[in-house]
Amino acid sequence: MKFNLKIWRQKDGQAQGSFADYQVDGVMPEASFLEMLDVLNESLTQKGDEPVAFDHDCREGICGMCSLVINGIPHGPDRATTTCQLYMRRFSDGDTITIEPFRAAALPMVRDLVVDRSAFDRIQQAGGFVSVNTGGTPDANLIPVPKVESDHAMDAAACIGCAACVATCKNASASLFVAAKVSHLAHLPQGQPERYRRVKAMVEQMDAEGFGSCTNTYDCEAVCPEKISVNNITLMNRDYLKSLVRGE
Repeated sequence: MKFNLKIWRQKDGQAQGSFADYQVDGVMPEASFLEMLDVLNESLTQKGDEPVAFDHDCREGICGMCSLVINGIPHGPDRATTTCQLYMRRFSDGDTITIEPFRAAALPMVRDLVVDRSAFDRIQQAGGFVSVNTGGTPDANLIPVPKVESDHAMDAAACIGCAACVATCKNASASLFVAAKVSHLAHLPQGQPERYRRVKAMVEQMDAEGFGSCTNTYDCEAVCPEKISVNNITLMNRDYLKSLVRGE
């Protein structure tokens, strides 16, 4: 298969970026999108040109590193799919494919298709954990958790922090990510002692990082590779208001 690629190239966060046109040929339909970029970079390297910088790690849909906007859609046209799980058979031979980085003020440009997502790390560090100061670890079966609650917790915990929700939101909101991390622990007994301090700290850190507000367009849920529900944002907002009332 042969493709015409329009790829965003930018030396660093201060440089002026622009699209560059490339052609890649001989791509197998079974190749993943990242493997197609590998083919392109190999040809560029052989010519002595600078390869395209893009993030990747596990290539198994787990790590959330493969943050690309493909034809205007984070992670591409398939639902519940990361870029590394997108295969070239999804496109037609001869297609023109536009590839851009995730764009948000809180996700500063690093190079080409790579952005800095350390803001997510700082939000997580603000409160996305359970503090254990004293005592040993109890046996798991000593803390009964209703099946409905455990299912909600596991669904929220599936968030891989890829930032597709930010990239697709017109406000560049990180609400779905933060809500997933808040809801994961809010549905478990271990998360209750710090529940309201946690949500307050994480929401305030999200605001400090420069992410926008949620206006309920549901675009985030539509592009989320793990299908995280916007219902988690409702829980986060409710708990945040409670934290203000409680003075946490």
